[in-house]
Amino acid sequence: MAEVIRMPEVLAGATEAAIQTWLVAEGARVAVDQGLAEIETDKAIVELTAEATGTIGRLLVAEGANVSVGEPILVLLGEGESADAVGPALASAGVQTTGDATAAPSTPVAASTAVTPEPTSAASLSAGATEVSAPAVDVDGGRRLFASPLVRRLAADAGVALVDISGTGPQGRIVRRDLERHLASHDLARAAEESASPTPNAPAAALAPTPPAAVIQSAHFEDVPLDRMRKAIARRLTESKSTVPHFYLVADCRVDALLELRRTVNETASRKISVNDFVLKAVAGALVDLPVANAVWNGDSIRRFSSVDISVAVATEGGLTTPVLRGVERLSLGEISATVSEMAGRAREGKLKQHELEGGSFSVSNLGMYGTTQFSAILNPPQSGILAVGAARATPVVGDDGELSVGQVMTVTLSADHRVLDGAVAAQWLAAFQRRIENPLTILI
Repeated sequence: MAEVIRMPEVLAGATEAAIQTWLVAEGARVAVDQGLAEIETDKAIVELTAEATGTIGRLLVAEGANVSVGEPILVLLGEGESADAVGPALASAGVQTTGDATAAPSTPVAASTAVTPEPTSAASLSAGATEVSAPAVDVDGGRRLFASPLVRRLAADAGVALVDISGTGPQGRIVRRDLERHLASHDLARAAEESASPTPNAPAAALAPTPPAAVIQSAHFEDVPLDRMRKAIARRLTESKSTVPHFYLVADCRVDALLELRRTVNETASRKISVNDFVLKAVAGALVDLPVANAVWNGDSIRRFSSVDISVAVATEGGLTTPVLRGVERLSLGEISATVSEMAGRAREGKLKQHELEGGSFSVSNLGMYGTTQFSAILNPPQSGILAVGAARATPVVGDDGELSVGQVMTVTLSADHRVLDGAVAAQWLAAFQRRIENPLTILI
């Protein structure tokens, strides 16, 4: 029997996702666990697989389109069924098929004729509306434009011809931000014209050519639409900073011995070991020394772990991602280096899987390679702590014998969730980390 496949909740709490790439075509046979599509979530690409054998009857969503969780995305035909079963399947699932957002991407939809209303400003567009697909629209001259039903409706309401808008979506599709920019540019042009036209009988002083501030500033800034990752970062960090009771502890670590050990190791190692690799191993060792800190906030309980899984902050073009390195206490420095490098590479390519971003009780964020000497990081809920690592720098230090000398010092800042870690526990953990960093042979044992 034909089945309507809907957008799954691939990320807990997510309300929408996007079809990045279809892995099948209409008419193709699929087997159980065969990939159907790559779905883009906030920070990862998740592969949607078939749960039954069948034939792809119809793809309902265009590549690149945002889809709400639970919305139909394709029709899977059962054994022996023909394309004639697509319509009844959609009807039985309560899905409209005429001129709505679930129409197949390849289905042309004629533009409707409407009386042109007064132009609408960009600010009046509905921020909560979602574009799902991009049917073709016939225009003069035989050229075809692709725009979602939402954009066609908003354009008609605003009295704007789609032919006047340049599309920036997949394959030149006109998306909502294109319409907003078009309207915004016309709003600014009208404001400039109004400011240049003096009011009859106005005082001479009022006729001075003084454009409004919005027009003056328009040449000096650009509004960049938020992508899915930036929205997720804004949402989660705002939630973390406003709902998690952070407190901070700072320690200066002497790293002369660590830097010398790293130099010695790298002389013979087949793979270069970074300072960050030592830091991750020391963090794992400190969590083993103080297992009470290897925990997360669980709402009505505190969950403690026997294995150490650490999230590693990776800067990408679109924002910060935090792939999780699992079982760090069991890994060698070489294994840590190889795994982090491989995951960071895939993070920058947007190829991390969702399970690689989930879990972990602790995070490490290292900005030392950028020359930053000290900073405080925001917690990644529900984790109990995040260690912010600065650059090693030459600093005057007083030795055990009271002599003043120059040493290499690395400042680290622990951000802790006070619901999970009390101040004394956090201080004990930071002292355990500092001992390992300042006595790096303990990291190798």
